[in-house]
Parts: sequence; C-alpha cells; structure tokens
Amino acid sequence: MPLFGGFSALGWVIVKALLLYLTAVFGFRLGERRTLAEMSAFDFVAAVAVGAIVGRVPNATTTSYVSGAATLVTVLVAHRIVSRLRQIPRFATLFDHPPKVLLSRGQIIDSELRRAGLTRDDMHALLRQHGVLNLEDAHLVIFEQRGKLSVIRRDEVRDPAPELIRGLH
Repeated sequence: MPLFGGFSALGWVIVKALLLYLTAVFGFRLGERRTLAEMSAFDFVAAVAVGAIVGRVPNATTTSYVSGAATLVTVLVAHRIVSRLRQIPRFATLFDHPPKVLLSRGQIIDSELRRAGLTRDDMHALLRQHGVLNLEDAHLVIFEQRGKLSVIRRDEVRDPAPELIRGLH
C-alpha cells in the first residue's frame, strides 16, 4: 500500500467526508438545539455516534456515502424519537436521572452524595464556587438531571413554585 495513496482514492475520501459532514450539520439543524447545548446521556451517545460515522466512513473503502448517510440519519432519527419520548413522564424516567437533593438545610445527605458519585470534598468545592463558606448558609444543593449542581442559598429562599421542587428526591 503506498504511503500517500492514489489521488483518485484521496479525492473520494474528501468528497465522502464533506458530504457526511454536511449531512450531520443538516441533521442537527433539523433537530432540536438541545443536542448541542447541555448534553444528557442520550445526547452524548448521539454526538459520539455522529462523530464516529463522520470520521470513519470517508476512509472506509468498502462503505459508500449512501451507506454512511443512512447510518447517520438513523442515529439522528433515533435521537429525535428519544427526545420526544422524554416528554412522556413514563418514558422520561428511562432516559433521565431524577434530580437529587444532596444537601438540605445545611446538612449533607451522604447516601445521596454517594449515589451521585461525589465526595464531601466535591460538595465543599462546589459550595465555595458559589460563595457559600458555611454549610448553614446553603438551603439546598440539587444534583440536576444533566449532572450540574444547583446551590440555593438560605437567603434566597422564599416560597418556591411547586413545579420547581416537584420530583426532588
């Protein structure tokens, strides 16, 4: 096998890569913006799959653009279906972790911290990042569905809207 390959083969690799890239961009453009915002597990899987397809198919001499595009479109359609199913509460629990309360009224809930895969040091760092220097100053720390942590300071607590605290465990 030659070091640089033939110009004809190289040309087809470039054409397939460009077409697959444009197909992916167009597919994401037709999809929801959420895919490229904060990624959930299923968003991450879709992004990695698209990257693998766009990165590998152009160099595969036995795979045509149409085969790669079919694979790409299948992944994007599956992602779209999952994002729609998430709007149905029964299915949402299959794809998303419910938010968890890791700290309540200044008390760290160690069992929930362990389930979240975090340590007390992680919690302390998070609180410092939010300007909380005493545990008693934190009313709630919530491990959100997308893996981010929300800190609600005691001085920020008023009457929370029920829909914002529903489903907290």
